[in-house]
Amino acid sequence: MKTILTLVTAALLAAATPSFAADPQAELIQQAETAAKTWMTLTDAGKYGESWERAGTFFKTGIAKNTWETGIRSLRAPLGPVKMRELKSTEYATTLPGAPDGEYVVIQYETQFENKKSAAETITPMREKDGSWKVSGYFIR
Repeated sequence: MKTILTLVTAALLAAATPSFAADPQAELIQQAETAAKTWMTLTDAGKYGESWERAGTFFKTGIAKNTWETGIRSLRAPLGPVKMRELKSTEYATTLPGAPDGEYVVIQYETQFENKKSAAETITPMREKDGSWKVSGYFIR
């Protein structure tokens, strides 16, 4: 009887505990991840011009479309197709070195390409003025 009373009391206390909204950054991080995955699909498919078009304002003001297409093609071609991409970390930030203040999510992947077994990709979506998330930076190490 005592055990049943303890379980009922615990259940009542749990039900009475106020529920708090999920971490507001978690939703923002999810939105940024979705934008990054969509953008990476274009890049992985060799649609470099379209990836530039779909990138954020900060990205497009930092590199001309033809420069992006030439640079990313010369970087990605020797690596071959993506064989595996695993999420390693996400970090919400409002300031980043060399970038204007804003809302960013720094996303890091461990990636395996056909011709490079271990690479680190960093994709940084930025929240645009209209509230959408668009890629503002992309790096491979």
